[in-house]
Amino acid sequence: MSVTVRILREDWADPEVPLPAYATSGSAGADIRANLPADLRASGLALGPMERRIVPTGLRVEIPPGHEIQMRPRSGLALTHGISLPNTPGTIDSDYRGPLGVLLINYGPEPFVIRHGERIAQMVLAPVLQARFEPVAVLGETARGAGGFGSTGRG
Repeated sequence: MSVTVRILREDWADPEVPLPAYATSGSAGADIRANLPADLRASGLALGPMERRIVPTGLRVEIPPGHEIQMRPRSGLALTHGISLPNTPGTIDSDYRGPLGVLLINYGPEPFVIRHGERIAQMVLAPVLQARFEPVAVLGETARGAGGFGSTGRG
């Protein structure tokens, strides 16, 4: 099944940077790229160890109602350089129309330079259900009960 996400480029964005795209026919996430302001395109955007930055994509999106976009790290950047998203997955709600930025963090020991046009994250379109919250006097019983973190054991 295919759902359309409408995309608008910001006026300042480089139109040569490709729109989000799936790398293979079986990809769950579409790669999204850094679209840096003109003054950073040649040098890139440096991200020091443990530094967080919102990296611009130059895009705005219109997500169909009943859906969200989840931003997720790219596994290669995470493994090789320690680049991740501190709020993974990051949620973009269907009613948001502002600039699309990707919050990145450098968990690695060395500075990392984000290059203009580089793939920096994956976007996953997902359906969303909204719950109705109902106060009650008693909750139903289960075998687990109130057992929380680690209560089911290890292994």
